[in-house]
Amino acid sequence: MSERRYYSVRTGKNPNSTRYSLQMLLRLFRDLYKHFLEKEYFQEAFGYWCVDAEQVPGTLGIDIEAQMFRLLRKENLWPIDEKCVNYSEDDLFDVVEFLYDHVSKPVNGYFHSYNLCGWHYDTFDKEEGQKEFFTALNPLLSDYEEGYELTIDGEIIVKGQPGLDLLFKATVTTSEPENVQARVEAAISKFRRHRSSLEDRRDAIRDLADVLEYLRPRLKDVLTKKDENDLFNLANNFGIRHHNDQQKTDYDKAVWYSWMFYYYLATVHATVRLIEKDNNLKPSNKQSNK
Repeated sequence: MSERRYYSVRTGKNPNSTRYSLQMLLRLFRDLYKHFLEKEYFQEAFGYWCVDAEQVPGTLGIDIEAQMFRLLRKENLWPIDEKCVNYSEDDLFDVVEFLYDHVSKPVNGYFHSYNLCGWHYDTFDKEEGQKEFFTALNPLLSDYEEGYELTIDGEIIVKGQPGLDLLFKATVTTSEPENVQARVEAAISKFRRHRSSLEDRRDAIRDLADVLEYLRPRLKDVLTKKDENDLFNLANNFGIRHHNDQQKTDYDKAVWYSWMFYYYLATVHATVRLIEKDNNLKPSNKQSNK
């Protein structure tokens, strides 16, 4: 169930209606993290304090700060609920991915009643814990700056422009999944990765153009020669696939690379559909000619 949008946000009169700052995201994250912490969703990884046994280690051992440094190569991130309000964006996203790897829903255990010690669990459901963490966190990431999301693989990526983000989720239905679908998915991953550089984005565009190049022999059956040549104009003449003094490179790459990527991604979807449609028609054409 999506959250209700109140009057000033709904009508566009609120200046904070679309995006909020890193400082606000950190405050919202801290609140969400403490919620999962208090529900013992990190007990399996972080362990717990017992009035009888004292510190009982989880899967990360006693020195969690050292383990975070080993995995993230950063200091001063632990304890998370105290330090997170001063995180940089990269710190926050690193910690979010770290928490996703170590969250698990407590299932079975016992309540240690002495001195109200608390619940000590011995059975956990990692998949369900990740699902709940994922569901709670993504609305916060979605409304931060250009919009981000945590994937089911535990990576933070750029969410994508409204409407166009549907292209990221659409499946390229093809009889050659390794040469087409897999390469398209790799290009999308490269383009959407958090902090992807302009070079990463250019490579992603080139990868999509290479998919079209692979399909080119079959495009001749469904496109005119002019349309076929137009498909490769951007990649061949705007510094994407070639490097020479004839290339046009004097443009705002941060803006135009996004447009080029969506253009080629949509084009791959369209051309694959045309090719598959043509393939499906051919047997009936042959049969009708007999």
